[in-house]
Amino acid sequence: MEYNLLGNTGILVSRLCFGALVMGPLQKNLSIEAGAELIEEALMLGVNFIDTAELYGTYPHIRLAMEHTGLRPVIASKSYAYTREDAKKSIDKALTSLGLDRIDIFLMHEQESEHTIRGHWDAFEYYLELKAQGVIGAVGISTHHVAAVRAALNVPEIEVIHPITNKSGIGICDGTMDEMREAIDAANALGKGIYGMKPFGGGNLLHSFKDCIEYVLGISSLHAIALGMQSLEEVRMNVSLFNTPDKMGEILQAYTPENKKALHVDFWCEGCGKCTERCKQRALDLKEGKLLISHERCVLCGYCASSCPVFALKVY
Repeated sequence: MEYNLLGNTGILVSRLCFGALVMGPLQKNLSIEAGAELIEEALMLGVNFIDTAELYGTYPHIRLAMEHTGLRPVIASKSYAYTREDAKKSIDKALTSLGLDRIDIFLMHEQESEHTIRGHWDAFEYYLELKAQGVIGAVGISTHHVAAVRAALNVPEIEVIHPITNKSGIGICDGTMDEMREAIDAANALGKGIYGMKPFGGGNLLHSFKDCIEYVLGISSLHAIALGMQSLEEVRMNVSLFNTPDKMGEILQAYTPENKKALHVDFWCEGCGKCTERCKQRALDLKEGKLLISHERCVLCGYCASSCPVFALKVY
């Protein structure tokens, strides 16, 4: 397994990061035991980096995997907190749920621009205080926006950036992948740690699996790449791909990626519209009380499901 320093943070991470979103309640909804089994396999195979978030509901899965293996991976989490009070709640929840007294990386979730960064600054200042105390190792942002990466260039306190990176730029809300690459290259030059998300565009690019992996592995500014994994087979395959990219064709011959993943609306949807307000990709719309999905826009993040009061939205 290849390991890289995450910018100037001093944190050493595996190039393959275990993305905990897809196994959690917003998507596959694996039991704590089944999710922990996947993480355990990844840890035993050399993956030492896990990406999660308060929204994902996967802290218990990660905790159980650590208890079973005795291994302590690098953990990055995220929160939407705006205020110091909410930031404290988010950090307390993360530490308590994970059974830790320190978290390696904590990010402001889904930042869009300098304006949203400024709007979350009260929370961010609290994270900086905990960093000074040694409770947080490094702080930063996750984003689907080129503008947020560019804004982070002017904020030295932002040490880590977690942006969308895939060959087609699917999911980037305000530009192209070329523009995103230019921005992350500039961030890398400043010593910021960068790890990519959604290399398959949330599943929309699985038909070109090999090209997608080769594309992100070819971006030298990405110190790590977060991949969502839902089965032991996926874990083993992805570890093999990252360990021996020169044998990618051979490895993929033995595995056919699932390419039918989609967002589904159950019949009991009440058409309240809360999911349409939540979707940053503008992939959801209400017409005559019926929810319509623009599948070409949807990045299959499942975030809309968290806003549904009757749990009518699922990614599978």
